[in-house]
Amino acid sequence: MSTLFSPYAIGSLQLKNRIVIAPMCQYSAVDGAATDWHQVHLGHLALSGAGLLIIEATAVEAVGRITPGCLGLWSDATEAALQRVLHSVRAHSGMPIAIQLGHAGRKASSHVPWHGGMLITPDQPGGWRPVAPSALPQLEGEAPPQVLQGDELQRIVAAFADAARRAHRLGLDAIELHAAHGYLLHQFLSPISNVRSDAYGGSLKNRMRFPLQVFEAVRAAVPASIPVGLRLSATDWVDGGWDPAQSLVFARELQARGLSFLHVSSGGVSPQQKIPIGPGYQVGLAEALKRETGLPTIAVGLITEPAQAEAIVASGQADLVALARGMLFDPRWPWHAAAQLGGTVDAPPQYWRSQPRGMNNLFGDVRIGMR
Repeated sequence: MSTLFSPYAIGSLQLKNRIVIAPMCQYSAVDGAATDWHQVHLGHLALSGAGLLIIEATAVEAVGRITPGCLGLWSDATEAALQRVLHSVRAHSGMPIAIQLGHAGRKASSHVPWHGGMLITPDQPGGWRPVAPSALPQLEGEAPPQVLQGDELQRIVAAFADAARRAHRLGLDAIELHAAHGYLLHQFLSPISNVRSDAYGGSLKNRMRFPLQVFEAVRAAVPASIPVGLRLSATDWVDGGWDPAQSLVFARELQARGLSFLHVSSGGVSPQQKIPIGPGYQVGLAEALKRETGLPTIAVGLITEPAQAEAIVASGQADLVALARGMLFDPRWPWHAAAQLGGTVDAPPQYWRSQPRGMNNLFGDVRIGMR
Protein backbone atom coordinates (compact mmCIF):
# COMPACT_ATOMS: atom_id res chain seq x y z
CA MET A 1 0.00 0.00 0.00
CA SER A 2 1.24 3.49 -0.83
CA THR A 3 2.23 5.50 2.26
CA LEU A 4 1.48 8.72 0.37
CA PHE A 5 -2.13 7.59 0.02
CA SER A 6 -2.53 6.36 3.57
CA PRO A 7 -4.59 8.41 6.06
CA TYR A 8 -3.04 10.77 8.57
CA ALA A 9 -4.40 12.73 11.54
CA ILE A 10 -3.31 16.14 12.78
CA GLY A 11 -4.95 16.08 16.17
CA SER A 12 -8.62 15.49 15.52
CA LEU A 13 -8.34 16.53 11.85
CA GLN A 14 -8.49 13.41 9.69
CA LEU A 15 -6.79 13.55 6.29
CA LYS A 16 -7.39 10.87 3.65
CA ASN A 17 -3.84 11.07 2.29
CA ARG A 18 -0.51 12.83 2.86
CA ILE A 19 -0.73 15.36 0.00
CA VAL A 20 -1.13 19.03 0.97
CA ILE A 21 -1.88 21.89 -1.41
CA ALA A 22 0.43 24.64 -0.19
CA PRO A 23 -0.88 28.21 0.12
CA MET A 24 -0.34 30.15 -3.10
CA CYS A 25 -1.01 33.88 -3.38
CA GLN A 26 -3.38 34.79 -6.22
CA TYR A 27 -3.21 38.62 -6.00
CA SER A 28 -6.83 38.74 -7.14
CA ALA A 29 -8.79 40.11 -4.17
CA VAL A 30 -10.50 43.51 -4.08
CA ASP A 31 -9.85 45.45 -0.87
CA GLY A 32 -8.98 42.14 0.74
CA ALA A 33 -12.22 40.46 -0.36
CA ALA A 34 -12.25 37.14 -2.22
CA THR A 35 -13.63 37.28 -5.76
CA ASP A 36 -14.98 34.93 -8.42
CA TRP A 37 -11.35 34.06 -9.23
CA HIS A 38 -10.97 32.50 -5.78
CA GLN A 39 -14.14 30.50 -6.33
CA VAL A 40 -12.77 29.05 -9.56
CA HIS A 41 -9.22 28.60 -8.23
CA LEU A 42 -10.12 26.97 -4.90
CA GLY A 43 -12.96 25.06 -6.51
CA HIS A 44 -10.83 23.16 -8.95
CA LEU A 45 -8.08 22.55 -6.37
CA ALA A 46 -10.72 21.13 -4.02
CA LEU A 47 -11.50 18.51 -6.70
CA SER A 48 -7.85 17.44 -6.93
CA GLY A 49 -8.00 14.54 -4.49
CA ALA A 50 -5.38 16.01 -2.12
CA GLY A 51 -5.67 15.43 1.61
CA LEU A 52 -5.65 19.11 2.64
CA LEU A 53 -6.02 22.47 0.90
CA ILE A 54 -4.45 25.56 2.52
CA ILE A 55 -5.83 28.90 1.37
CA GLU A 56 -3.24 31.48 0.33
CA ALA A 57 -1.50 33.91 2.70
CA THR A 58 -4.37 35.98 4.10
CA ALA A 59 -3.62 39.34 5.68
CA VAL A 60 -4.87 40.09 9.18
CA GLU A 61 -4.97 43.84 8.49
CA ALA A 62 -4.96 46.01 5.37
CA VAL A 63 -1.37 47.23 5.76
CA GLY A 64 -0.31 43.59 6.13
CA ARG A 65 -1.11 42.70 2.52
CA ILE A 66 1.79 41.89 0.23
CA THR A 67 0.02 43.62 -2.66
CA PRO A 68 -3.20 45.64 -3.01
CA GLY A 69 -4.67 42.47 -4.55
CA CYS A 70 -3.96 40.16 -1.62
CA LEU A 71 -6.63 38.31 0.29
CA GLY A 72 -7.61 39.52 3.76
CA LEU A 73 -9.69 38.45 6.73
CA TRP A 74 -9.94 41.56 8.92
CA SER A 75 -13.54 42.74 8.57
CA ASP A 76 -17.11 41.58 8.18
CA ALA A 77 -16.86 42.36 4.46
CA THR A 78 -13.78 40.19 3.89
CA GLU A 79 -15.28 37.41 5.99
CA ALA A 80 -18.54 37.48 4.03
CA ALA A 81 -16.70 37.36 0.70
CA LEU A 82 -14.70 34.31 1.72
CA GLN A 83 -17.83 32.69 3.14
CA ARG A 84 -19.50 32.95 -0.28
CA VAL A 85 -16.53 31.24 -1.95
CA LEU A 86 -16.31 28.48 0.66
CA HIS A 87 -20.05 27.80 0.48
CA SER A 88 -19.72 27.13 -3.23
CA VAL A 89 -16.58 25.01 -2.92
CA ARG A 90 -17.94 22.88 -0.09
CA ALA A 91 -21.09 22.09 -2.03
CA HIS A 92 -18.95 19.90 -4.29
CA SER A 93 -15.98 18.80 -2.15
CA GLY A 94 -15.48 17.41 1.33
CA MET A 95 -11.73 18.10 1.32
CA PRO A 96 -10.51 19.69 4.58
CA ILE A 97 -9.59 23.36 4.08
CA ALA A 98 -7.13 25.37 6.17
CA ILE A 99 -6.06 29.00 5.91
CA GLN A 100 -2.67 30.67 6.23
CA LEU A 101 -2.83 33.89 8.27
CA GLY A 102 -0.02 36.36 7.86
CA HIS A 103 1.31 39.89 7.74
CA ALA A 104 3.75 41.07 5.09
CA GLY A 105 5.63 43.57 7.26
CA ARG A 106 8.31 45.35 5.23
CA LYS A 107 7.44 43.31 2.11
CA ALA A 108 3.98 44.91 1.95
CA SER A 109 2.72 47.48 -0.57
CA SER A 110 4.22 45.69 -3.55
CA HIS A 111 3.12 45.45 -7.15
CA VAL A 112 1.68 42.09 -8.18
CA PRO A 113 4.34 39.77 -9.64
CA TRP A 114 3.21 40.16 -13.25
CA HIS A 115 3.74 43.93 -12.84
CA GLY A 116 7.25 43.52 -11.49
CA GLY A 117 6.63 42.92 -7.77
CA MET A 118 8.53 46.02 -6.63
CA LEU A 119 7.59 48.37 -3.77
CA ILE A 120 4.70 50.80 -4.29
CA THR A 121 5.58 53.98 -2.42
CA PRO A 122 2.89 55.77 -0.39
CA ASP A 123 2.69 58.60 -2.94
CA GLN A 124 1.78 56.14 -5.72
CA PRO A 125 -1.73 54.81 -6.38
CA GLY A 126 -2.46 51.80 -4.19
CA GLY A 127 0.62 52.26 -2.02
CA TRP A 128 1.12 52.63 1.71
CA ARG A 129 4.06 52.67 4.12
CA PRO A 130 4.98 49.18 5.32
CA VAL A 131 5.68 48.40 8.96
CA ALA A 132 8.49 46.24 10.34
CA PRO A 133 10.52 45.41 13.45
CA SER A 134 13.34 47.70 12.30
CA ALA A 135 13.85 50.54 9.81
CA LEU A 136 15.57 48.25 7.31
CA PRO A 137 14.12 48.00 3.80
CA GLN A 138 13.89 44.67 2.00
CA LEU A 139 15.97 45.92 -0.92
CA GLU A 140 18.75 48.49 -1.06
CA GLY A 141 17.45 51.86 -2.23
CA GLU A 142 13.91 51.37 -0.97
CA ALA A 143 12.43 53.71 1.64
CA PRO A 144 12.68 52.26 5.16
CA PRO A 145 9.53 50.83 6.74
CA GLN A 146 7.91 52.31 9.84
CA VAL A 147 9.20 50.73 13.05
CA LEU A 148 6.51 49.02 15.10
CA GLN A 149 6.20 50.17 18.71
CA GLY A 150 4.53 48.59 21.75
CA ASP A 151 0.88 49.50 21.16
CA GLU A 152 1.20 48.74 17.45
CA LEU A 153 2.62 45.31 18.16
CA GLN A 154 -0.31 44.50 20.42
CA ARG A 155 -2.70 45.74 17.72
CA ILE A 156 -1.22 43.20 15.31
CA VAL A 157 -1.40 40.41 17.90
CA ALA A 158 -5.09 41.25 18.34
CA ALA A 159 -5.59 41.32 14.55
CA PHE A 160 -4.19 37.77 14.24
CA ALA A 161 -6.52 36.58 16.99
CA ASP A 162 -9.52 38.29 15.37
CA ALA A 163 -8.73 36.73 11.98
CA ALA A 164 -8.45 33.32 13.66
CA ARG A 165 -11.90 33.73 15.19
CA ARG A 166 -13.27 34.68 11.77
CA ALA A 167 -11.61 31.61 10.25
CA HIS A 168 -13.29 29.44 12.88
CA ARG A 169 -16.67 31.04 12.16
CA LEU A 170 -16.15 30.17 8.50
CA GLY A 171 -15.76 26.54 9.49
CA LEU A 172 -12.17 26.25 8.31
CA ASP A 173 -10.51 23.07 9.52
CA ALA A 174 -7.07 24.38 10.54
CA ILE A 175 -5.00 27.55 10.78
CA GLU A 176 -1.41 28.02 9.65
CA LEU A 177 0.59 31.06 10.77
CA HIS A 178 3.00 32.46 8.19
CA ALA A 179 6.45 32.83 9.77
CA ALA A 180 8.40 32.22 6.57
CA HIS A 181 9.63 33.85 3.37
CA GLY A 182 10.67 37.17 4.89
CA TYR A 183 7.24 38.31 6.09
CA LEU A 184 6.58 39.99 9.43
CA LEU A 185 6.91 37.06 11.86
CA HIS A 186 10.05 35.91 10.06
CA GLN A 187 11.36 39.50 10.12
CA PHE A 188 11.19 39.46 13.93
CA LEU A 189 12.97 36.10 14.11
CA SER A 190 15.88 36.90 11.82
CA PRO A 191 18.84 39.05 13.00
CA ILE A 192 19.11 40.22 9.39
CA SER A 193 15.83 42.14 9.61
CA ASN A 194 15.55 42.66 13.38
CA VAL A 195 18.15 44.97 14.95
CA ARG A 196 15.97 46.21 17.80
CA SER A 197 17.47 46.91 21.23
CA ASP A 198 14.27 46.46 23.25
CA ALA A 199 12.54 43.30 24.53
CA TYR A 200 11.74 42.25 20.94
CA GLY A 201 15.27 42.26 19.55
CA GLY A 202 18.82 41.16 20.19
CA SER A 203 18.86 37.73 21.83
CA LEU A 204 17.09 34.72 20.34
CA LYS A 205 14.65 34.80 23.26
CA ASN A 206 13.74 38.39 22.47
CA ARG A 207 13.48 37.87 18.70
CA MET A 208 11.08 34.97 19.29
CA ARG A 209 8.93 36.98 21.70
CA PHE A 210 6.54 38.62 19.21
CA PRO A 211 5.94 35.52 17.02
CA LEU A 212 5.27 33.51 20.18
CA GLN A 213 2.80 36.13 21.40
CA VAL A 214 1.00 35.90 18.07
CA PHE A 215 0.87 32.12 18.28
CA GLU A 216 -0.43 32.18 21.85
CA ALA A 217 -3.17 34.66 20.91
CA VAL A 218 -4.30 32.60 17.92
CA ARG A 219 -4.18 29.33 19.86
CA ALA A 220 -6.35 30.89 22.59
CA ALA A 221 -8.79 32.39 20.07
CA VAL A 222 -10.06 29.08 18.66
CA PRO A 223 -11.15 25.78 20.21
CA ALA A 224 -8.48 23.25 21.09
CA SER A 225 -9.95 20.94 18.44
CA ILE A 226 -8.79 23.31 15.66
CA PRO A 227 -5.17 22.55 14.69
CA VAL A 228 -2.92 25.64 14.69
CA GLY A 229 0.35 25.14 12.85
CA LEU A 230 3.09 27.35 11.49
CA ARG A 231 5.04 27.71 8.28
CA LEU A 232 8.68 28.38 9.06
CA SER A 233 11.70 29.37 7.03
CA ALA A 234 14.17 27.03 8.74
CA THR A 235 17.14 28.98 7.39
CA ASP A 236 17.80 32.33 5.72
CA TRP A 237 20.60 30.79 3.64
CA VAL A 238 22.72 33.78 4.73
CA ASP A 239 25.71 33.66 7.10
CA GLY A 240 24.76 35.25 10.42
CA GLY A 241 21.04 34.97 9.73
CA TRP A 242 18.28 32.69 10.99
CA ASP A 243 19.40 29.08 10.88
CA PRO A 244 18.32 25.49 11.67
CA ALA A 245 19.64 25.60 15.25
CA GLN A 246 17.51 28.64 16.06
CA SER A 247 14.57 27.05 14.22
CA LEU A 248 14.76 24.06 16.53
CA VAL A 249 14.67 26.26 19.65
CA PHE A 250 11.69 28.15 18.21
CA ALA A 251 9.89 24.93 17.25
CA ARG A 252 10.27 23.57 20.78
CA GLU A 253 8.89 26.80 22.25
CA LEU A 254 5.91 26.55 19.92
CA GLN A 255 5.46 22.88 20.76
CA ALA A 256 5.30 23.73 24.46
CA ARG A 257 2.48 26.16 23.62
CA GLY A 258 0.41 23.64 21.68
CA LEU A 259 1.70 23.78 18.09
CA SER A 260 -0.19 21.23 15.97
CA PHE A 261 2.08 20.96 12.93
CA LEU A 262 5.16 22.48 11.30
CA HIS A 263 5.35 23.35 7.59
CA VAL A 264 9.05 23.71 6.76
CA SER A 265 10.27 26.07 4.05
CA SER A 266 13.27 28.41 3.83
CA GLY A 267 14.65 31.77 2.68
CA GLY A 268 12.94 35.00 1.71
CA VAL A 269 14.29 37.55 4.18
CA SER A 270 17.33 38.71 2.22
CA PRO A 271 18.34 39.13 -1.43
CA GLN A 272 21.78 37.87 -0.33
CA GLN A 273 20.44 34.36 0.17
CA LYS A 274 22.29 31.53 -1.54
CA ILE A 275 19.82 28.69 -1.96
CA PRO A 276 21.03 25.32 -3.27
CA ILE A 277 18.02 24.77 -5.52
CA GLY A 278 17.34 21.17 -6.51
CA PRO A 279 14.67 18.48 -6.17
CA GLY A 280 13.49 18.31 -2.56
CA TYR A 281 16.14 20.82 -1.46
CA GLN A 282 14.25 21.68 1.75
CA VAL A 283 13.32 18.14 2.79
CA GLY A 284 16.40 17.75 4.99
CA LEU A 285 15.33 20.81 6.99
CA ALA A 286 11.91 19.26 7.60
CA GLU A 287 13.46 15.90 8.45
CA ALA A 288 15.75 17.40 11.10
CA LEU A 289 12.94 19.31 12.82
CA LYS A 290 10.62 16.29 12.74
CA ARG A 291 13.35 14.07 14.20
CA GLU A 292 14.11 16.46 17.06
CA THR A 293 10.54 17.49 17.96
CA GLY A 294 8.28 14.66 16.82
CA LEU A 295 5.83 17.27 15.51
CA PRO A 296 3.62 16.46 12.52
CA THR A 297 5.76 17.90 9.74
CA ILE A 298 5.07 19.01 6.18
CA ALA A 299 7.92 19.08 3.66
CA VAL A 300 7.73 21.42 0.68
CA GLY A 301 9.95 22.64 -2.16
CA LEU A 302 10.51 21.10 -5.60
CA ILE A 303 8.63 17.94 -4.73
CA THR A 304 7.31 17.16 -8.18
CA GLU A 305 7.31 13.40 -8.83
CA PRO A 306 4.99 10.83 -7.22
CA ALA A 307 7.86 8.42 -6.46
CA GLN A 308 9.79 11.26 -4.82
CA ALA A 309 6.81 12.21 -2.62
CA GLU A 310 6.23 8.55 -1.73
CA ALA A 311 9.86 8.12 -0.67
CA ILE A 312 9.75 11.20 1.58
CA VAL A 313 6.78 10.00 3.62
CA ALA A 314 7.59 6.27 3.46
CA SER A 315 11.09 6.89 4.85
CA GLY A 316 9.76 9.13 7.63
CA GLN A 317 11.54 12.29 6.46
CA ALA A 318 8.19 14.08 6.76
CA ASP A 319 4.62 13.14 7.54
CA LEU A 320 3.10 15.03 4.64
CA VAL A 321 4.33 16.67 1.43
CA ALA A 322 3.09 19.96 0.04
CA LEU A 323 2.96 21.07 -3.58
CA ALA A 324 2.46 24.63 -4.81
CA ARG A 325 3.60 25.48 -8.35
CA GLY A 326 3.39 21.83 -9.29
CA MET A 327 -0.29 21.80 -8.34
CA LEU A 328 -0.98 24.95 -10.36
CA PHE A 329 0.64 23.29 -13.37
CA ASP A 330 -1.21 20.01 -12.84
CA PRO A 331 -4.32 20.41 -10.64
CA ARG A 332 -4.94 16.66 -10.93
CA TRP A 333 -1.48 15.73 -9.63
CA PRO A 334 -2.92 13.55 -6.84
CA TRP A 335 -4.97 11.57 -9.40
CA HIS A 336 -1.90 10.94 -11.53
CA ALA A 337 0.19 10.06 -8.45
CA ALA A 338 -2.47 7.61 -7.29
CA ALA A 339 -2.51 5.99 -10.73
CA GLN A 340 1.27 5.48 -10.55
CA LEU A 341 1.44 4.35 -6.93
CA GLY A 342 -1.71 2.25 -6.71
CA GLY A 343 -3.54 4.69 -4.46
CA THR A 344 -7.16 5.80 -4.30
CA VAL A 345 -8.43 9.39 -4.39
CA ASP A 346 -11.77 11.09 -3.99
CA ALA A 347 -13.25 12.43 -7.21
CA PRO A 348 -16.64 13.93 -8.01
CA PRO A 349 -19.05 11.50 -9.70
CA GLN A 350 -19.23 13.79 -12.71
CA TYR A 351 -15.59 12.80 -13.41
CA TRP A 352 -15.74 9.07 -12.66
CA ARG A 353 -15.90 8.27 -16.39
CA SER A 354 -12.37 9.66 -16.75
CA GLN A 355 -10.82 6.70 -14.90
CA PRO A 356 -8.42 5.06 -17.40
CA ARG A 357 -9.27 1.57 -18.59
CA GLY A 358 -7.74 -1.08 -16.39
CA MET A 359 -7.67 1.16 -13.28
CA ASN A 360 -10.69 -0.11 -11.47
CA ASN A 361 -9.98 1.40 -8.05
CA LEU A 362 -8.45 4.83 -8.74
CA PHE A 363 -11.63 6.51 -7.46
CA GLY A 364 -12.59 3.69 -5.12
CA ASP A 365 -15.39 1.23 -5.74
CA VAL A 366 -17.35 3.33 -8.23
CA ARG A 367 -19.86 2.16 -10.82
CA ILE A 368 -21.17 4.05 -13.82
CA GLY A 369 -24.40 3.06 -15.49
CA MET A 370 -25.31 4.33 -18.97
CA ARG A 371 -27.98 3.51 -21.53
